[in-house]
Amino acid sequence: MQYTVPDLTYGYDALEPYIDAETMHLHHDKHHQAYVDKLNGVVSANSSLQSMDIVEMMKNINKLELSDTDKTTLINNGGGHLNHTFFWEIMNPNKEIDEKLSQQITSTFSSIENFKDQFAQAGISRFGSGWVWLVETIGGDLKIYSTPNQDSPYMKGDTPLIGLDVWEHAYYLKYQ
Repeated sequence: MQYTVPDLTYGYDALEPYIDAETMHLHHDKHHQAYVDKLNGVVSANSSLQSMDIVEMMKNINKLELSDTDKTTLINNGGGHLNHTFFWEIMNPNKEIDEKLSQQITSTFSSIENFKDQFAQAGISRFGSGWVWLVETIGGDLKIYSTPNQDSPYMKGDTPLIGLDVWEHAYYLKYQ
């Protein structure tokens, strides 16, 4: 299987003034492409990965028979591809508010404002680069946590619902 960077469903400038077009071009076209290139390299070198999709790889990362180097490459670059693909989808400026999810958030965190505060704190507390996530756990509960680098919630068995890239490449051109 050959992975590719998915096209954005909106213009590079669609998230202005918060995320500028230049940052989107660099983040989407360069950084994400680098993850895809390295992911394709590790997949082509390991026949056991060639019939799996990326979510399956992340869910089974600790069961895969790979060298330590290939496992790290898969986590960093497969996770980078998976996380960013999800990120581009949820950032869509035309995204409708999911009322069911809003109700679940309110039920779990007492209010949308409490959720935002806890989500922001998880992002601010991430030392170094990584992600902050709202996930649905295997048991169906909502949970907020952050992951280092390009680790995916799928590695813990969780399903991401909202993710925020806290790597500096996501914003540094505009906010340097």
